[in-house]
Amino acid sequence: MPPILSIKGLTKTYASGLQALKGIDLEIERGEIFALLGPNGAGKTTLISIVCGIVTPSTGVVLVDGHDIASEYREARYKIGLVPQELTVDMFESVLATVRFSRGLFGRPNDPAYLEKVLRDLSLWEKRDDKLMTLSGGMKRRTVIAKALAHEPQILFLDEPTAGVDVNLRRDMWALVRQLRETGVTIILTTHYIEEAEQMADRIGVVNKGELIIAEQKAALMAKLGKKRLTLHLTQPLSEVPAELAEWRLDLQSEGRELVYAFSASEEHASIPRLLGELARLGIDYSDLDTRQSSLEEIFVSLVNGGDPDSGVSGASGANGGTR
Repeated sequence: MPPILSIKGLTKTYASGLQALKGIDLEIERGEIFALLGPNGAGKTTLISIVCGIVTPSTGVVLVDGHDIASEYREARYKIGLVPQELTVDMFESVLATVRFSRGLFGRPNDPAYLEKVLRDLSLWEKRDDKLMTLSGGMKRRTVIAKALAHEPQILFLDEPTAGVDVNLRRDMWALVRQLRETGVTIILTTHYIEEAEQMADRIGVVNKGELIIAEQKAALMAKLGKKRLTLHLTQPLSEVPAELAEWRLDLQSEGRELVYAFSASEEHASIPRLLGELARLGIDYSDLDTRQSSLEEIFVSLVNGGDPDSGVSGASGANGGTR
């Protein structure tokens, strides 16, 4: 089955000379949740704006469910729902009127039952007759989401959808995302809450300085670029790492009471048993050990800054010799 979204050779250079996108190639599969990460100014919003027909690309081809966004704009845009960063609603309209109007813009026939379901899923049904100017910021954000869903799109773009919103909206938002994915809707989101991407996404893409530097299945990305750290709590402190342990590049910490070994997942089975065996041969005893796994946030920082994902690891630790 062809991808729901295909992007090839996409570039964007503004009149000022700013090159916002540099040769983006990306395919999004039907029904997946794809998280697009990147620092401010990386080009995420420009990329979304081009796909949604808001910004004209300099070069490249974008196909939405097989429809070219340039030559078949109406057919392509019909497939897309967009939740932008900024609130884009008429403050003098009611919630229901706003959502109903958005559905009509796309030529969809009136469907009260569907609109009621969307509003109920977003905890807006009781507010359906309220004018937007009277709503809280969180309720206005919910209305923007409902507006994007009104015409039953096949792709939903969420551009920083939970930035500055309360915990309840964030919870409702992700519950709705899961429901939509179950019905076959493809979700593409940008977020500064990287833990959300780690929890929700099937695949992760990272944009930096206008370039897509990686696009991987989340599990593969974590396995390939993630670091683990093994910490051995020594019975007796060491003044230095013995020369016999040089190949592991161990770090001596906590005044010589901890030996720390940073390694990739692929090294785990081969290196750790040999390391523990060498410690036993040298008579270096330890009372406990634990492992920690680098997070997606640390991997993201390392990709963007060219650093080491192991610069600060996080995760669960195992006790009494157990690893996780």
